[in-house]
Amino acid sequence: MRRDRPSDLVLPSLRRRRFVQGLAAGGVMAGLSGIGGSAWAQASGRPTNASYGTASVLRGTEFDLAIGESVVNFTGIPRVATTINGMLPGPTLRWRQGETVTIRVTNRLREHTSIHWHGIILPFQMDGVPGISFAGIAPGETFTYRFKVEQTGSYWYHSHSGFQEMTGVYGGIVIDPANGVDGARADRDYTVLLSDWTDEDPMRVLSKLKVQSDYYNYNQPTVIDFFRDVSNEGMKSALAKRKMWNEMRMNPTDLADLSGATLTYLTNGVTPAGNWTGVFKPGEKVRLRFINGAGNTFYDVRIPGLRLKVIQVDGQNIDPVTVDEFRFGPGETCDVVVEPRDDAYTIFSQSMDRTGYARGTLATREGLTAPVPAVDKPQWLTMADMMGSMGGMDHGGVAMQGMNHTGMQGMDHGSMGGMSQGTMTMDHSQHAMGGMDSMDAAASLKVPSTKARHAKTEYGATTDMRVDMARTNLDDPGIGLRNTGRRVLTLADQHTIGGPLDKRGPGREVELHLTGNMERYSWSIDGVEFGKSTPVHFKYGERLRVILHNDTMMTHPMHMHGMWSELEAPDGSFQARRHTIAVQPAQRISFLVTADALGRWAWHCHLMLHMDAGMFREVVVA
Repeated sequence: MRRDRPSDLVLPSLRRRRFVQGLAAGGVMAGLSGIGGSAWAQASGRPTNASYGTASVLRGTEFDLAIGESVVNFTGIPRVATTINGMLPGPTLRWRQGETVTIRVTNRLREHTSIHWHGIILPFQMDGVPGISFAGIAPGETFTYRFKVEQTGSYWYHSHSGFQEMTGVYGGIVIDPANGVDGARADRDYTVLLSDWTDEDPMRVLSKLKVQSDYYNYNQPTVIDFFRDVSNEGMKSALAKRKMWNEMRMNPTDLADLSGATLTYLTNGVTPAGNWTGVFKPGEKVRLRFINGAGNTFYDVRIPGLRLKVIQVDGQNIDPVTVDEFRFGPGETCDVVVEPRDDAYTIFSQSMDRTGYARGTLATREGLTAPVPAVDKPQWLTMADMMGSMGGMDHGGVAMQGMNHTGMQGMDHGSMGGMSQGTMTMDHSQHAMGGMDSMDAAASLKVPSTKARHAKTEYGATTDMRVDMARTNLDDPGIGLRNTGRRVLTLADQHTIGGPLDKRGPGREVELHLTGNMERYSWSIDGVEFGKSTPVHFKYGERLRVILHNDTMMTHPMHMHGMWSELEAPDGSFQARRHTIAVQPAQRISFLVTADALGRWAWHCHLMLHMDAGMFREVVVA
């Protein structure tokens, strides 16, 4: 049962009513300190709204962006946002493969700022991460980003300074092929950037979670839920279920840190009531470039009445697959093609915890609407979500602080060599397995390892859970999307056209564990929070396997800067090229990396509060 909060009886209904109604004119109201108009006047390129909805589109090779403050109103209460050229989201930047772009970013804030080009392969000095790739942009200063555009597809950009991404500094990127030929052959082309907004100061939000990690969770088990379980499962089973969760100090509805209790969910910066609309003519093919620019929200996206032909994920073309729905987390992009026939369709993007939704409309003209589906009922996490492949067995498969570590018996944690601040490395190329020649090493690495190798640093106050037998399957749509009757995109469905960029197999494995302690609201990698960790080292030119093993009950969208993550199937075969990979609870995922990018790079969970709380590492390629 959740603990009481001040005004508990008032806040949920009030916030829920604000969310559902929104504001028809919700969005940016005015710039502050002369930022809005003057910054817009300086924007280079050719702004046009022709087929891109509310977001301005800037084309060309030279751009001027100004980061400042603007008044916004999404809930009926004016607040100050950080904006780009006075807009939220910022303008969509349209580039062409092979050209060199120059972007001058001016800081009109009273604090440092930055722009990170998410998913873009470029020199590390242009990556835009303060403290790692550069010093940041000081107030009143202009930093010039310049790099050659080597790729195509849909991407985005955002601040990497403090919580500025949460407060509005983000925008879309579209990169056209050098030859101008788009394989989708769509008649319309819309960028659909989903995000979330809170009227609260993000630092205040984090402070609340540090005191009470489930502060915003209004889906917690209730007495009504208990009696429903008694009716469905019997008294003994219902009591056993409650006893199990209570003993583990875990919450089966812990799907998201923030909820509709504080968040307003936005489509291209527009509230559900504002109803962003993309216009089409019946019979046209419409390409929708979905970008998850949220700070905290996994979205489940569908358009009732239309099948979604997924053609691209994370900017990389995949073998087309037709689905009814897809889930994606902060940092991910997903391009779909639809062929609408009726007058109007709802673009329905509900949050994973089912406390709200973002909404837009595809219509033959402005002003038309379609029915908005009811939000799905939230589902509880299962034992498989907590214990992986041992989900159907007893609790011996998971090691919990304060519980019997039966699942850990027989492991000699003191003998785990090759660790750097908790990072497990199995370097077969250096014969770490003892007398193994290169052919034996290659054979041993053909299939990703499945045995958990917990680092010494996981045994401490920063970690409240460890999974010994994580599941490795890629065909699970995730909690809330199982058995819905809708065809949902999974990682197993994604096959990047052209195969891997590097045909070599891995020379070694690096295993990292995603860890946390919900009671303390601490997040880490291998039990070590950023600031206390040492970098992960990649040797320039090497091909290696990375294993991410999720020891928590939350899904983490993990983003490695500077290099592609080439996702593998459990048998070691190539699956898909990604820049952000969501790792589900108690799941073990592997991907190959070619360390072809010299320099210092960030690697982190793209849930903003998790990253700030410590789930972040530096990667050094040398």
